[in-house]
Amino acid sequence: MSYKPSPVASAPVVPPLTRPQLTEARRVRTAELFEQGRSSAEIARMLGVSHESVRRWKRVWEEGGADALRRRPATGRPPKLDDTQVEQVRTALEQGAQAHGFEADLWTLERVGLVVERVTGCHCRGRRSGVC
Repeated sequence: MSYKPSPVASAPVVPPLTRPQLTEARRVRTAELFEQGRSSAEIARMLGVSHESVRRWKRVWEEGGADALRRRPATGRPPKLDDTQVEQVRTALEQGAQAHGFEADLWTLERVGLVVERVTGCHCRGRRSGVC
């Protein structure tokens, strides 16, 4: 008699949190623990972070509340590629370098730049690359 696993209803796939999302979740959890009256040392131990980080987050929390511990939108130059273009580039890169005419199946920064340019028309190489 062989073992056959019972069929399981497929659960929705939840993508893993990104590093910035995890960091924000840790800071927000810290705020909840501050509100419960936990000590900084206890919070650091519970969350596996340094005492210095907890002290810094406590100062921010005392000045601006839990919302002050949330991520802020990135500043600086806006991205040259939109989400659709990024996905097109990702798909192209997953095909491998040889699929794009390179002799070896090895990605270099220059090769990636060439593929980005071919796929999106955006010239993203060099220090002063043009705007897409």
